[in-house]
Amino acid sequence: MIANNLKYTDFTILHGDCMELLAAVPDNSVQAIFADPPYFLSNGGISVQSGKQVCVDKGDWDKGGTPEHIYDFNRKWLSLCRFKLKDNGTIWISGTHHNIHVVMRCLQELGYKVLNTITWQKTDPPPNLSCKYFNFSTELIIWARKHEKKTHKFNYETMKQLNGGTQMTDVWRIPAVGKWEKEQGKHPTQKTLRLLYRIILASTNEGDTILDPFSGSGTTGIAANLLGRNYIGIEQEQQFCDLANRRRESLEDNATRKRLFDKMRENPQETTVLVNHMRQIDRQIAMQTGITYVRAGDSKGSLLVKQGFERLGYVCLHTNGNTPELYKLTKKGFQIWTAEALREKGFSAENAPYYAVLRFDPAQQVHFYQTIDLYKRKFTQVAHIQPLSDFIGLK
Repeated sequence: MIANNLKYTDFTILHGDCMELLAAVPDNSVQAIFADPPYFLSNGGISVQSGKQVCVDKGDWDKGGTPEHIYDFNRKWLSLCRFKLKDNGTIWISGTHHNIHVVMRCLQELGYKVLNTITWQKTDPPPNLSCKYFNFSTELIIWARKHEKKTHKFNYETMKQLNGGTQMTDVWRIPAVGKWEKEQGKHPTQKTLRLLYRIILASTNEGDTILDPFSGSGTTGIAANLLGRNYIGIEQEQQFCDLANRRRESLEDNATRKRLFDKMRENPQETTVLVNHMRQIDRQIAMQTGITYVRAGDSKGSLLVKQGFERLGYVCLHTNGNTPELYKLTKKGFQIWTAEALREKGFSAENAPYYAVLRFDPAQQVHFYQTIDLYKRKFTQVAHIQPLSDFIGLK
């Protein structure tokens, strides 16, 4: 066994067979487990990578076996992992039809309580070259808790807020691994930080410990570290232990850390917030009418708003950076009003002939706890858009 040679107290990699090294992890010590076990796909098939035909073989560890071998393998590691979870802990296991149904059977036999089966819909799947099947664009992730009867940790409100105030469903549209995640090297079955970001936020809090018995390139650990959690990973290939440690070492650079954090939490589906400076008199009228607005464009009506405006679900009103208040929009989309129409309502509307007008409910203020970086503009001008997660304490 080779333990984490960088000696970070929040990031430990154990080198060796998980069946043996799980014994080094204390029982009842981890809040969550993410596992990406072998899918048993490395049997000479083909796929597409960067526009080129490639073999899907990942290594000897992913070669298929008999149904009995696959069953025994999954039952053994799942049995060992169950002892490591706290009583309110949960486990997440990713897979495809090649292995996930066996995993489900083992979970049920071992006394786990299956909570959900998440469908991860990839926004950019490679084409299917054989043209004999539907395109493989999803993976499944089983989420289960340790006990049938005892409750589990679930940050329901955080997931709801990330989903624009409505319950998050079990279908997640998240891109696959990007080039920015491979700067320190590549792993053939690497998971994206964006997926682990959501999993970790859903089932753990800051300071909790997360275990990954098939650590690979250490994505679970990198996401955990960026979110203030502790990490224990087990990996049998030394080259991937080294890769994971390089990725962790790169986080010592604050600029790299911030860039990866920001990229990790990017979500093209996430609800956004219009951060809108209003002069005090205009803000008072906004609270009376339930109308807020931002300059829409020049004399031709060209929109000047930033990317994310189409996903607006909230508005944060402030005056010179003071007393920010968050409200949920009551209607999707916006209307284009003339300056004259706004002035008839009592607003100043002095900076442009056209404005994007949005509706909100002044009686439904949404409380938030994150310190917000506000633009301190003299007048309402070009929209400043931020993701909703900025407001709800996810840093």
